[in-house]
Amino acid sequence: MGQILWPAAWLGLLAWYVIVSISWTLWLFFVPLLYSFYRAFLQPAYISWAFHTRRLLRAYPWQVFEEPESGIGKIPGATDGDVWLSFPNPERVDEKLPMILKSHIRSMWWRRRLGRGHTSVKTAQAREVWFAGDPRFAAVVAAPGPRHFYVVQQRPMNKRGVADPHGASPAALERARRAGVRLPDPSSATS
Repeated sequence: MGQILWPAAWLGLLAWYVIVSISWTLWLFFVPLLYSFYRAFLQPAYISWAFHTRRLLRAYPWQVFEEPESGIGKIPGATDGDVWLSFPNPERVDEKLPMILKSHIRSMWWRRRLGRGHTSVKTAQAREVWFAGDPRFAAVVAAPGPRHFYVVQQRPMNKRGVADPHGASPAALERARRAGVRLPDPSSATS
């Protein structure tokens, strides 16, 4: 809906702004015109995010984790404000891999629920976490429902955005490629 409505609202308000010359209506519609332009400008990023989420959800089923290990900062690769959740490595269940939800507007909900000093009501909202993906590469994290989607890309990556395979099996690498994760070319790894 937003893909159509925000650009349509922006164009409609722009047309009203250009065509109608009643000065008080120009001031009335100026702020909605700016906000609808901002939202219409963001829509291409939302489209790519939606397709990436869809690819991950097609390749990996949802898994439910009760009270996964989590925190804010204090792990390698996380800044003081970054939220992280740990999930088991699919090939070594005893090994937990942290996934960092970098500071972003979508991570704010998680930060408020997993942070220190928050009410038990908010903390209970993030007690159960839905997870679809491989913690070595990328995943979709959500609250039950699913709500509050967050796509997490695992680090480290090189400068071209290619993930480090962490010694994953060929089947896991192929599944990650199907999910849209950029991995090193297998032909260059063998040569």
